Amino acid sequence: MKASKTASTATLFGHPKGLFYLFFAELWERFSFYGMKALLLLYMTQHLLYTDEASFGILSAYMSLVYITPLWGGILADKILGYRKSILLGGILMALGHFLLSFETPIFFYGSLALIILGNGFFKPNISSFVGALYKDNPHQRDAGFTIFYLGINLGAAIAPLICAWIAALYGWHYGFMLAGFGMLLGLAFFQQGLKSNVFGAAGQLPNATRYHQKIAGLNQGQWVAIGAVLTTPIFAAIIFFHEYEHYLILLASAFLILYILFILSKVSTIERGRLIVVIYFTLLSTLFAALFEQTGSSLVLFADRNVHLIGINAAQTNSINATFIVLLAIPFSMLWAWLSRIGKNPAAPFKFSFGLILLGLAAIIFGRSAISADALAQTSMIYLIIGYFVLTVGELFLSPIGLSKVTELSPKQYISFIMGVWFSSYFYGHYFAGKVAQLTVSNGASNNLFDTFGSAIKLITGLTQDIAIHKGPAFEQLYAYVSVYVSFGIITLSIGCLALLLAPIMTRLMHLENR
Repeated sequence: MKASKTASTATLFGHPKGLFYLFFAELWERFSFYGMKALLLLYMTQHLLYTDEASFGILSAYMSLVYITPLWGGILADKILGYRKSILLGGILMALGHFLLSFETPIFFYGSLALIILGNGFFKPNISSFVGALYKDNPHQRDAGFTIFYLGINLGAAIAPLICAWIAALYGWHYGFMLAGFGMLLGLAFFQQGLKSNVFGAAGQLPNATRYHQKIAGLNQGQWVAIGAVLTTPIFAAIIFFHEYEHYLILLASAFLILYILFILSKVSTIERGRLIVVIYFTLLSTLFAALFEQTGSSLVLFADRNVHLIGINAAQTNSINATFIVLLAIPFSMLWAWLSRIGKNPAAPFKFSFGLILLGLAAIIFGRSAISADALAQTSMIYLIIGYFVLTVGELFLSPIGLSKVTELSPKQYISFIMGVWFSSYFYGHYFAGKVAQLTVSNGASNNLFDTFGSAIKLITGLTQDIAIHKGPAFEQLYAYVSVYVSFGIITLSIGCLALLLAPIMTRLMHLENR
């Protein structure tokens, strides 16, 4: 390890030492988040006995809200809290939410989800922005650093479904949820240790100490932010409960986003304006990516439970497949980007995004292709699930960590946390549309006109038509409902990825980063 004279520039393995404290804080926070997520859909369908359609609606509302609150969390960090206090507040709210989820009453169920949503809004954008702040003097290492950070995210996501699902199966659902809560507390402990060790230097402190300590009715503004977060919990709980009206929230959030982004565009320089347009473009592509990718936590779980011959794992534990591949591939990809940068061959981010979408489309088609191996009980071979997850994961590594890296690099510095929230809004929209896609997989015996366009492709890839499925029985009807959706959206995503490849040179010029 090389160490400089100041804590903020101390390095470990060539990266800022603070990266590794943030790595472990994020690892355990993601353990809590994905541990709970792995259980949630099956908990609703198997324990609470909600219908598939209602469960998809609740999951979609919950997951989309998780990624809209970073907008306000980012603004409050930029103006009042700073990264450090935002991360601590967010972690406390999420831990409380996980623990309360272990109480089986509707008020705790919806209230717990609301607390996790609010906590994530403070935690998620600011820990990512914190990582970017560590590389302000070394932007060429930023992609590699974020890929390592992304490894922490997915190490937690890989372990959590295996352990939490195992504990839930052995002792009960609520013990699985409680374990997720302990994971969040561990994440907070690592972050607090990093603060005590002074590895972050001056990064992440209060943006304006005078404003933070300004008193209103005897309390400072920071305290009012925390109180306000708790008081809004019933609002978010109600949105999840009345999830069928979520489209109104989509309209309100979109109006807010458009107006605030237009305000920022009016305040920045020409180069910053071009870079911000690229961030918005990346956000749109990420929205499409998330709409299909997030089937991994919804329809693909039920697909695995009902139509895949699983070996060695249960349906909840399939949530760990993608994250396990990330763990195996993140360091090689980090080394690849660093090596390509050294020799001047690292593809610009718009090209990486294009490749990510193309690979995601191919992965969805592979999931659909699994129908060709179906036995008499409509059980498909697990190998297609594994291969599809592998291709999907490679696509993710071309897009998600690169997006995190470029948002911190391209954003106007005075608005960086808010723009990080804009980036995470792609998952807000993506999860909303993912819920709509998942609901298309509900087998009700009716023909879906949307997929008539892809009927020939579906038959060629899966070997099934709706008539064949009906003739073979309900299990095959359900199988057809899944694979027809995957093939259709796979083709759409693959086509948009090819279009993005054509647009990549234009977006690269707007970045003004010498093709980084």
